[in-house]
Amino acid sequence: MKLRPLADRVIVKRVESETKTASGIVIPDNAAEKPDQGEVLAVGPGKRNDKGELAALTVKVGDRVLFGKYSGQTVKVDGDELLVMKEDDLFAVVEK
Repeated sequence: MKLRPLADRVIVKRVESETKTASGIVIPDNAAEKPDQGEVLAVGPGKRNDKGELAALTVKVGDRVLFGKYSGQTVKVDGDELLVMKEDDLFAVVEK
């Protein structure tokens, strides 16, 4: 199944965080927090402004983004847990 987001929504897949600290201590799964980074899998066409013109989104497919822990709506597609959220819910694009 493929998802095509509408308006200013994006589909994000969480990127799993490290399970080891810098000093080598292993963090158990039940103590680990939900990751707040993800990769953008799909973007909508954009949102219409007051004049009816389409304003394109600033993120693109493949961008790594930061978002709040409880942002977005969780959906399961083909066994993968994905997030559907508005572009406004994203905090930043992680530059490499």
